[in-house]
Amino acid sequence: MIFERIAPEQHDTLDGVPEPSETPVLVGHSQAAGVLTAAYRAGKLPHALIFSGPVGIGKATLAFHLAHHLLKHADFSQAPESLATPDPASSLFRQIATGAHPSVLHLTRPLNDKTKSFKTVVTVDEIRKVSRFLSLTSHDGSYRVVIVDPADDMNTNAANALLKNLEEPPARTLFILIVHAPGSLLPTIRSRCQVVRLNPLDADDLMTVLATTEPAPPDDPTARAALVERAGGSARNAILLTQYGGLEIASTLDALVTGRKSDVGGAFRLAEAVAGRDQAIQFDIFNRRALDLLSDAASQAALAGDLARAKTLSDTWHEALDAISETDTYNLDKKQHALIMIDRLNSAMRM
Repeated sequence: MIFERIAPEQHDTLDGVPEPSETPVLVGHSQAAGVLTAAYRAGKLPHALIFSGPVGIGKATLAFHLAHHLLKHADFSQAPESLATPDPASSLFRQIATGAHPSVLHLTRPLNDKTKSFKTVVTVDEIRKVSRFLSLTSHDGSYRVVIVDPADDMNTNAANALLKNLEEPPARTLFILIVHAPGSLLPTIRSRCQVVRLNPLDADDLMTVLATTEPAPPDDPTARAALVERAGGSARNAILLTQYGGLEIASTLDALVTGRKSDVGGAFRLAEAVAGRDQAIQFDIFNRRALDLLSDAASQAALAGDLARAKTLSDTWHEALDAISETDTYNLDKKQHALIMIDRLNSAMRM
């Protein structure tokens, strides 16, 4: 079956992979969904929720499914106990997915009209849309749902603007903040929201998601186990690993920084492979793996009681994160960045 995209393209859209708003099946998170539907049925749904958890585990998908549930069952007392499954052929599903439903506002990184690329933050102009959205009367008296995805990407002005909306929300309004790192939010925002912590997907759920994508997950049990381990419970990570050479990139970087001898030739080949004009996703995979290697090594050092090594690795992690940000912000040479990153990892991991 050929996938037809109907949702607007986002900053993190993957070819052939549905956006959360157009994903008809929610994989995992049944316990959280049950708690939310029970709260709605009892008339006790909070006005603001934080869906917290790692990138790519289905937080935004759950948000859109909850929005669909509220709009399909406007009378909370008559709502079913289980989360409604959207019908892709229904007008409600298509309106929500295309961003055309008057009761759902999805805020994310906007497109820069000048550069035709997406901005790196959720801007205050995006958040200002909330006031206009809430000033309109709900067309059928149902809930109005504001989804900020991800709220981590709000700049300071945007966060302060959202805080004002959270302080005195109108009745039958639900804010859902998609958050990868709760510590990135203002404490005043966190205090006004109920946090719903979502867990990484287990191996079976990951394979369920991958079964709907091309190429299919590997048949070899060892390869599947490696994929599950590297994905870290994230369907997005698993898709990147299978579709964009992520497994090869990660394993090559691992070998370069854990080998006994430096492999200059291998470093150059990897840098060239992830730094091409059309290799943005591969470049992101490379950077994420580099950060994961440093954070994992720092955690292991801390657990072993080697606090000096843990601090050095932690400092290197922050330096690497800054380098990634600067390369993106100032459009620096990606190949040079990759080579410096490999050298930075070699120095830190072999100390």
